[in-house]
Amino acid sequence: MGLRINDVVPNFTAETDQGTINFHDWIGDSWAILFSHPKDFTPVCTTEFSAVAQLADEWAARNTKVVGVSVDSAADHRKWKGDIETYAKAEAGFPIIADEGLAVSKAFDMLPAEAYLPDGRTPADSATVRSVFIIGPDKQLKLSMTYPMTVGRNFAEVLRALDGLQMSAKGVATPANWVPGEDVIIPPSVSNEDAKTKFGSFETIFPYLRKTKAPE
Repeated sequence: MGLRINDVVPNFTAETDQGTINFHDWIGDSWAILFSHPKDFTPVCTTEFSAVAQLADEWAARNTKVVGVSVDSAADHRKWKGDIETYAKAEAGFPIIADEGLAVSKAFDMLPAEAYLPDGRTPADSATVRSVFIIGPDKQLKLSMTYPMTVGRNFAEVLRALDGLQMSAKGVATPANWVPGEDVIIPPSVSNEDAKTKFGSFETIFPYLRKTKAPE
C-alpha cells in the first residue's frame, strides 16, 4: 500500500552529500519537500535540480526545507552538484540523499518491493524513482505527484501547491489555478453564520461555493 494523504511519512537515517540525516529530526518544525530522480548526471534532472536551487529564497520564505533523493552515492552527488550549480548559476545548498540500498525509495513506494539495481544500470532501471512529496511540520504527507522520465517537473507548480497547502492550513480551500493574493473558498462544513464571524464578508456563488479574501 502506498503512502496516502495525511499518513505520517516514514522516518529514516541516510547518508547525503552533506552528511548523515535523520529525516524527521531534519524536518523539525519546518515544511519539507522530498523530490527524487533516477540517476545523477542525467539531462532532465539536472535542469530540475537547477530550478530547485534557483528557488532557494522562495523555499526559505515559506519555512520549507528541500531534499533530493537518488540511488547514486553521496560522492556522485557532490560531483553532480557542480553541473547543477553551473547550469543554475546558483548554489545548490540542499542535501541529496544517497539511497544506494533503495530503502528510502521503497519506503516511499517509488519502486516495486522486488526492485534491485543491476551492474551497469541505466536511468531506466530506476525510472519510477521520480516523485515529489510535500510534508507538513506534523510529518504528515500533504501532497504527492509522480512524473515520467521525459517530462520535466514544474517547480513553479510545486511552489504554488505549497502555497495552497499552507493557505489551507488556515481553514480554507483554494480554487483552480489559485495563486497567492486571490480569493479562497470557505469549506461547505462552515455555516454562513460562522463564516461571517471568522472571515467577515464573503461572496456566495452557489450555496456550496462561497469565496472570501485570503486570511493573513
